[in-house]
Amino acid sequence: MKNTGLFYLLVALASGMAGYLLFQARFAPESAPTSAAEKGTGGAISLVGVMRPDFSLPDLDGSQHGPGEWTGKVLILNFWASWCPPCLQEIPAFIRLQEKYADREVQFVGIALQRAEEIRDFVIAKGINYPVLVGEEEVIRVAEGYGNQLGTLPYTVFIDREQRIAFIKRGPLSEDEADRVLNSLVVTK
Repeated sequence: MKNTGLFYLLVALASGMAGYLLFQARFAPESAPTSAAEKGTGGAISLVGVMRPDFSLPDLDGSQHGPGEWTGKVLILNFWASWCPPCLQEIPAFIRLQEKYADREVQFVGIALQRAEEIRDFVIAKGINYPVLVGEEEVIRVAEGYGNQLGTLPYTVFIDREQRIAFIKRGPLSEDEADRVLNSLVVTK
């Protein structure tokens, strides 16, 4: 009987540790690797330092846009949805940061995992001051191309002026962390 209790305790501890490690891997940011062989979170090869993939997605009015439209700027792609509470918490910070860095050639782009008619009123009501692109399966494919294999929302990718992925954040991104990353990228102009 005593050994059974010890066994269950060990299983519980191992399960807790595995859960903690999975949580850390899912929400840890990726930043510039220290060597070419460095692995990103979750054991996958990091996309940091890789040229950004191209894509085309519609905006709220149906016009197509892609990252090449903002070549030469620091580009922040934020994958989100209006039904995602952590996503909604980030938006006011992104609005402030877009205002703060607008004259330093920084461009935020929201990529909503929804149809335009589902978020149009929301975008207007919140005063989002950066482009918002939309889609469902297309957005999932774009997110996967940027390393979001787990389908995490929010998911934010910073792209430097040379069109290379500079930083990836799975899960919520604080305004301070975003500001630090932006400061490191805008000084390299």
